[in-house]
This record gives sequence, C-alpha cells and structure tokens, in this order.
Amino acid sequence: MFRKFSLLLLAMTVAGGAVLSHAQPQTLLTTHTRDVVLKGEAAYVGKLPANQVLHFDIVMPVRDRAALDRFVQDVYDPASPSYRHFLTVEQFTEKFGPSQKDYEALLHFAKSSGFTKTGGSRDAMDVRFTGSVAAIETAFHVKMGIYHDPVEKRDFYAIDREPTVELSVPLMHISGLDNYYVPRTALRRRTGPMPAATTGSCPDASFCGSDMRAAYYGGTALTGHGQTIGLLEFAGFDIADVNTYYTNAKQTRTATVKGISTDGTSINCFANQNCDDTEQTLDITQALGMAPKIGTLYVYVGSSGTALLSAMSSDKPLPLNLSSSWYRWGTDFSSDDMYFEKMASQGQSFFEAAGDQSAWEGQDTWWPMESPYVICVGGTDLVTKGAGKGWASETVWVDGGGGISPDKLPIPSWQQLKGVITKANEGSTKYRNGPDVSGNSNFTFYVCADQDGCTANEYGGTSFAAPMWAGYMALANQQAAAHGKTPVGFINPLIYQKSLGKNYSIYFHDITSGSNGFPAEKGYDLATGWGTINGPGLINLFAPLH
Repeated sequence: MFRKFSLLLLAMTVAGGAVLSHAQPQTLLTTHTRDVVLKGEAAYVGKLPANQVLHFDIVMPVRDRAALDRFVQDVYDPASPSYRHFLTVEQFTEKFGPSQKDYEALLHFAKSSGFTKTGGSRDAMDVRFTGSVAAIETAFHVKMGIYHDPVEKRDFYAIDREPTVELSVPLMHISGLDNYYVPRTALRRRTGPMPAATTGSCPDASFCGSDMRAAYYGGTALTGHGQTIGLLEFAGFDIADVNTYYTNAKQTRTATVKGISTDGTSINCFANQNCDDTEQTLDITQALGMAPKIGTLYVYVGSSGTALLSAMSSDKPLPLNLSSSWYRWGTDFSSDDMYFEKMASQGQSFFEAAGDQSAWEGQDTWWPMESPYVICVGGTDLVTKGAGKGWASETVWVDGGGGISPDKLPIPSWQQLKGVITKANEGSTKYRNGPDVSGNSNFTFYVCADQDGCTANEYGGTSFAAPMWAGYMALANQQAAAHGKTPVGFINPLIYQKSLGKNYSIYFHDITSGSNGFPAEKGYDLATGWGTINGPGLINLFAPLH
C-alpha cells in the first residue's frame, strides 16, 4: 500500500536540484493508488462525474531530507552544538522548505490546470485547491472511478494509476484523490459488564480529567499558564457539550477553546446534523484536565491528514503541545513523517494514541502510531487513592495498542540502546516498537457528547491518554519558559536514554502486570512502553530547575 522508505533517496535527488523538462511528466515521491483497486478486489461501479468538484491539497517536499534527518538527530543530542536550538517556522522554511521559485511554479501549474487555490502556504509546504474531476484527470493523467469496498460495504472514489505532472519542480503528495480510508478514533464503548471506577470526582465516581492530573502530576504549582495545546480532529465539536461536562463536574473552564478549519471542514459538530463529537469533546476535557490554566486550546479540524499536519506545524502562535486520537488517515509514511520531523525540529511534541484493539496486527493500518517521529501512547487501568487524590496502582489495559510495526518501519536509534529490547518483552531489534509511554484508558471516564446526556464508566481508549500527555507537556513547557529554557519537543530520545538509568522510578510508574498480547515486564515493554507519569519527576527531567 505504501512505497518503501527507499524512495526517499529519489526524493532527495530530485529535491536537491534536478530540473525536469515540462515535456517529461514526473511521478510524485509517494504512493496514491489503493491495492483493492489495482488488484480488482473492489468492484468498479462507474465513472466519477466529470463536473464534480473535489477538494484536494498538493504537498511539496523538503529540499534536503537527509539534512533534515541529521538536524533532528543533532537537535536532540546533548553532545551536539545544535542541542535544543529549535527552528522557528520561518527558519525551517528557509532551511528546508520549498524555494519561493518552486512554490510559485506550483501555483502557476495549478492555475493553468483550472484549479482554484483555497488555502495553504509555502511555510506549510501544502497548498489546497478545488477543481473538477475532469481538470484533475487531465492535470494528473489519471482516471477517477467509483468502486465498492467489499469489506466495509460502501462505495468510494479513487484514481486508477499513479498521478504524474508536467512540472519542473518536485511534488511530494496529493491528498484527496480518493476517499477509501475513513479515519478512525482510538475510542471504545464497553459492551459488557466491567468494574467501574469508584474513586473518581465526576458523577457516579467516574474519572474527570482533573483526576488524571491528581494521579499523575499530583502538584499544584504548574497549570499550563502561558501555554497552548493543539488537537488534531477529523470532525468539529459542540462547545455546549464541553460546557455541560464542566457544569456536571462542578468545575470551571477558563481556557479558550478555538476551532480552526484547516481545509474548509466545518468546526461545528451537531448531533441533529448526524455528527458525533464524543472523541473531540473528551480530547478537550482530558487535555484541559491536566493543564487547566492554558491560554487557548486549538482544535484543528479537517478531512485531510496533510492539511491538518501542515496547519499544526506552521500556525501562529505555534502550539507546542499536540495530540491526536485518530488513525488510518490514508496518506503516506513519507509525507506525514516529513511533518512530524518538522514539528520535532521546531520543539513541538506530538502524541498519538496507540489504538484499542490490543496488540497491533497487519490486518489494519496502524498509522501514524507506528511512526518513529511521534510519541506513541498506550493504555493502562488506573486505581487512585480517592476522588482527586493520588496514584494507587496500575495494570495493563488489555485492549491497549502496541507491538512491532506491522509495516516493518525501521527501529529508531533510541530503541536500539542496550537494555530497551529484551527477550522478556518480546520486542523487535529490527523494527519500530510501540508504545513509548502510557496512561489510563479503561472504561472509567466521564464523557459528555451529542447533547444527549453524559455517560459514566462507559467509554475508554488510548484516546483519553494521548491528550492527557499533551496537557502534561504543557506543564513541562510552562516550567521551561519560566526558567528561560527552550521547549521540550520530541521526548523519545531523552526518555529512552534516561529510563535505562537509576532514576527510572522517579520518572515513571513501571507497569509490570497484565498483557495486551505482549507481556508487561520490568522496564520497557510493548504493552505500556516505559509506563505512566510518576509525578513531577519527568517535568524536572524535561525542564531542569537549574
């Protein structure tokens, strides 16, 4: 389904300065066709109407991917002169982004092809357009058809071959040439009797987001003041549901919640319009539960994964603390990782939920949680000492995602450190392992959604853990800013190195009982990663007080 990472060599060659003739159509640097179409597994239904207008975005590559790889490695290496010398968005563009000349060439190509620009920028490396099916077919030398998915029993549209363009500058990816993949949330509703929470602060003793703050942070000094959080969402939200949550929890929300449409998708999600905002609302309340005094929580809404990532990595002000509880985006490893690396180079932390179907298997698409440039968050079952009180015990959440990269993405350097992968934890020494960290995900939370009442002890998922971690990072970045230090950024290189040392128990609760298909073990494992937050110890690691 996806082209091998070796194609990045081609990307670097082209982006490094090779100029192609206008008469010679060039292929893009990523894959766009779907296997079910190429193999004939999806039945052809008919042509997509030529006059139908589609929204799509064209992604431009970084100029030198190898140089970006080296920079990200150096910026997180304490021995490097570049350590934590993060780039601004503008500095990234000048150092790695497309040239102004190439950007203008793309705009000229789009206009001459009959496309209308609707958004995007050179800084975002992503430009959004609308165009008719007929214009798209002509410009990209494809045919667009309607097919029937025999597995999900629905029709979808797709192209019949890889697109090519008569353009003298390289292009990375085009999002929106099919709607085969439907993004999924890492969220589940319990289907049978299970033990409910008994020590939460919300109705029916279920857990509020603030209970996670009490259990994992346990302090009062840091609140996220001066910080912002960004949430990636494939649908909008209803602020009435957020307000209902706070009213029923007998709490007061002070942070502003602001929706940002990245590609024209509505920021509103109303139940009477057949839109479900369960995921979006819980992401908001979990993030704010951990960091209640941030200035603004930005909800980035879109239907295109690349549009969402480009906006989150180029917005002003730039949100440092990011979270996603969605997967199966249907984009491409190379184009998405380009944005995740950009975020890392700018000091942003991107947390991705590990999923809720136990250990990863190859039948599904475990992307982007298996990316080596995201912080993958697994699931646990938490017990606290009482409502609004501290941590008592924790085990693996049996449904939590994790395992060995089904797409065989190479193992990152920080997982190659001696002592990380062991015979006991059954990890791979060749491929990316996940998760990296974890948080409570059991069916023990309080959720308000769809203006249809609220539920207690009904919903669970690593969806709850990822935004909670983004909130915790807001606390760390607040401390860093207060002491004149740079943002924390991508935490994996640091936590893997430091957790192998004597202070591991200061940073994490080591979860050693339970299984998600992989056993919980002492130290790192493929059920909970390094474990869950143990108070302010990690914050002091990320942002030392002196």
